[in-house]
Amino acid sequence: MDNERTVKVSRYLAKHLRHRPELIGLAPDAAGWVAIDALIAAAAAHGFRFTREDLDHVVATNDKQRFAIEGGRIRASQGHSIDVDLALPAAAPPRYLYHGTVARCLDAIRAEGLRPMKRHDVHLSPDRGTAARVGSRRGRPVVLPVDAAAMHRDGHVLRVSANGVWLTATVPPRYLRFPSGTGPA
Repeated sequence: MDNERTVKVSRYLAKHLRHRPELIGLAPDAAGWVAIDALIAAAAAHGFRFTREDLDHVVATNDKQRFAIEGGRIRASQGHSIDVDLALPAAAPPRYLYHGTVARCLDAIRAEGLRPMKRHDVHLSPDRGTAARVGSRRGRPVVLPVDAAAMHRDGHVLRVSANGVWLTATVPPRYLRFPSGTGPA
C-alpha cells in the first residue's frame, strides 16, 4: 500500500469514525466502536473499497496512532465531533502540556482560553514538537505551554488517550503561557 493510498484510507476512517458515521450507515456504540467487518462492508457499499490488511496497515503506520483496534472493532482514539464516551480515566498530567495554534487565533485564546470548538475536548500535546506539527496544519505554528499541573491542582480533569493526546474540557487563559509580546493584556 503506497503512502498516497494510506493517507486516503486514513482520512476516510477519520471522517466516518470521528464525525459522520451515518453517511455510510454506521452506528458506533456509546464508546465509538464499530465492527471492522461492518466498516469495510459499509465503505464498499458506498464506493470506497479497502481490505482488512489495508486497514491494519493504516492503523499500524499512522504517525499519530489515530485509531485503535480491539476484539474485531475499531474506533478513533480521540477527536470526535459525534457523541461518544471514550471512558478515559482522569490522569495526573506532567507539569506542562502544549497546544499548537496560529497567531490569528491568539486574541480569541487570550480572551476565552482554549475551547473544544466542534470537538468534545481540547487536545493538548505532551511535547513542543508535536504541538508545533499540529499548529502547522493551519499556517506558521505558535506553541502555547499549558500549566497542566496547576490545572490539575485546581480541579480540572485531564485524561490521556491511548495515543498520548491529553484531553480536557477547556483551558482557561490563566493556565496558558503566551510567547513574549503576545500574552494576556
